[in-house]
Formats: sequence, structure tokens, C-alpha cells
Amino acid sequence: MRKNFVEELRWRGMLHDIMPGTEEQLLKEPTTGYIGFDPTADSLHIGHLAQIMTLLHFQEAGHKPLALVGGATGMVGDPSGKSSERNLLSEEVLRHNESCVKKQLEKFLDFTGSNKAEMVNNYDWFKDFRLLDFIRDVGKHISVNYMLAKDSVQKRLESGLSFTEFTYQLIQGYDFLWLYEHKNCKLQMGGSDQWGNITTGTELIRKKVNGEAYALTTRLITRADGSKFGKSEQGNIWLDAAKTSPYRFYQYWLNTADEDAAAYMRIFTLKGKDEIDSLAAEHNKAPHLRKLQQALAEDITTRVHSTQELNKAKRASAVLFGSDTTDELSALDEATLLAALEGVPQASLSRSAWEQQPTVTELLADLTGGVIFPSRGEARKMIQGGGVSINKQKIADPNMRCNLPLLHNRYLLAQKGKKNYFLICVE
Repeated sequence: MRKNFVEELRWRGMLHDIMPGTEEQLLKEPTTGYIGFDPTADSLHIGHLAQIMTLLHFQEAGHKPLALVGGATGMVGDPSGKSSERNLLSEEVLRHNESCVKKQLEKFLDFTGSNKAEMVNNYDWFKDFRLLDFIRDVGKHISVNYMLAKDSVQKRLESGLSFTEFTYQLIQGYDFLWLYEHKNCKLQMGGSDQWGNITTGTELIRKKVNGEAYALTTRLITRADGSKFGKSEQGNIWLDAAKTSPYRFYQYWLNTADEDAAAYMRIFTLKGKDEIDSLAAEHNKAPHLRKLQQALAEDITTRVHSTQELNKAKRASAVLFGSDTTDELSALDEATLLAALEGVPQASLSRSAWEQQPTVTELLADLTGGVIFPSRGEARKMIQGGGVSINKQKIADPNMRCNLPLLHNRYLLAQKGKKNYFLICVE
């Protein structure tokens, strides 16, 4: 018995809209289905994860997933969910972005085997498609009234919708038709904001080639507090380690609210219902241990980055927020250390001033420009009270000379109280 892909999405709380007959088609035979990805950046972000996981569940149910990178549509711009028109990119940039996106998808999808995943780019079938041919062969099958009725169009009519964007649903519809004819693709999936564009494709297949195709969308992910999922104070959480460090990626999931954690476990991991329910029960007994968040952060960080990067992130967390020692702090590589301290107040002093071995009081008050302590008196008082550490070493004497080894020959980590960190850079 083939795994029921639709039922899998349903119990995970991911399913939003589904065209009649879709579930029956998927249970009847292995089916090819696709999801389109926007290639306007050289990395996907966690806002794409629900769609990536949808393709992963699809493949695990025995079906063949296609990941379409919209090289052509990336040159046009999709009005769905947008309040303004996007910037258009060159072919060279789009091709580069496509190769970067494929590397990220390979961490989730299997591009080998009998139902191997495949990547396609709609620029390949649009680049030589003449406008007159498109109008004759595609445009005549879909009425303007049908196109105007779409929510994505209606929402933009007041603020202004260019003809370029208006044609987007025809272009996406033709993608589905092309894949139907050339790849035997019978299903298009996407976020719930894509329903209008997807059903234009099924309509085009029905009218032009008298074919039967199907549509399915997943719900858009939100946070319990109403804020936008996938964003942080620094912006998008990217899958590319150069854009979002593995440490910050790990911390994002670790800081998931209790109300969201169980739902995210269903959506963003492959863990089964029994395991998730067990973790949730364990979490509810001792919420302060954050068992759900730990499991969530570990699972996703390992898949997107690696076990090695996960361990680095966990070690950095333990060093900064636990009672680890100077030696363990020194063992962190520079990139992980700086990623862990992103957003921490920084101060700098010259190497010549450092080499004169000032007292810790002078260092923390005078030489760092008052960033850590506004006066020597305040620094001295807190040191004497046992509230100051440098490189995880408790400072007991306000007059102690600074002869501590620098981290990576450049940094000192000062800690004031339990939670206030400061990075001192010796230039």
C-alpha cells in the first residue's frame, strides 16, 4: 500500500486547498508533481522550508518531485502576496542563483533512484517562445475575465498592476502545461497564495490538450503571536551559512515559542506522530527544559548544515550561556565565536595599549570608552562583588593586570552579571 501523501500533509497540519480527485490520483499510481521556487536570491530561506518539506514527503510517498526554478518568471515577477513589483534580474544572475538553490535542495531531496528528484528551469522553454506564438497558443485559451477574478490580481488593482505582472498567471499556467506534456507532470503544489496561479494551469491543460491535472496547496506558516514566520531582527533566516550563520540558524529554532514548537515539529521535520506527541508530553511536564525546541533546532540544523555545524552551535551556546571554562571558549573557531556574539556590544582598543598590560579596571572603564562601565568606580565595585568575568574567568581583583591570552590573538569576552556580554577587539 502506497503511503498516503495527502493524509501525511493533513495530520501534519500542512494541507490548505486540494482539487477534487487529487488524492485518488496519488493513491492510484506514482505521479510527477512540481513546486516552483523563486530564483531572485542565491539562497533559499526558511520561508521556503514548508514547500521543500512538501516535496520531500511527496518523494517519500513514492512520487517523483520536480523543483522548478523560475528563470523566466523571475524576469517577470509574481504579484501573489506582493504589494509592489519586484526587481528584474539578468540571465547570468538567475543561472547562478539556480545552481545555488539546487545545492540546497540536494540536502533534502534524492536526485538519484527510480523516483529521483529533478530540477527544471522555465527559462529553457520560454527563451525561444515568440510573443505572437504565446498569444496565439496560450493566451486565447484563458479569458481576461477569468484572470481578473484571481485574488492575486484583485488585491493589486487599486495600487497598480503592470501588464508584465498581469501575464504572470499565464506564464505559470504554461509551465504546468509544458511539464504535463514533456514530463508527464499531473500535479502542481505551492503555498496557499499560489492557488489562483496553479488552477490557471489546470484550466489551460484542460482547454488546450483536454488533459486532467491536479492542484494542492499548503497553508502559509505563521507564528502564534501573529508575527511573520522566517524573519528575525536581522531579516530573513537563510539556508546559506554565509548569509545566516549555523549558530544563528540554530538559535532561531531554539527560541521558538512554546505555542509554535509542536506545530513546527510536524511541519519541518520527518518525525512521526507518536514521537512528536511523546516529545510534547515531555515538554509539557518541564517547559523550562525546552525539549521540543531542542529537538526541532537539532533536526533542522543538522539537515540544512551538518552534524558538525550543529555541534559547533551547541558548544557555542553552552560556552556563552553555561558555566564552561576559558579553555572551552578558546576552542571555538573564530567564525562560530563571532556568530554567537552577533549583536553583542563591542569595544576596541589599540594593541599598544593592550601590550602595556592595563589593570582590568582601566580596561573595562577607560580604554573601552565607557561601553562596558561608565567609570572606574562602577567597574571596581562590580568586580569586588564577583560580577565580572573575562574570557569566562572570574575577576576578583580590580587591580589585576590584564595578561590574559587573547582569543584568536584578537578578542576578549567580558561578562557583566549573568547575561551582559561585551566583545573587546584589540586592533
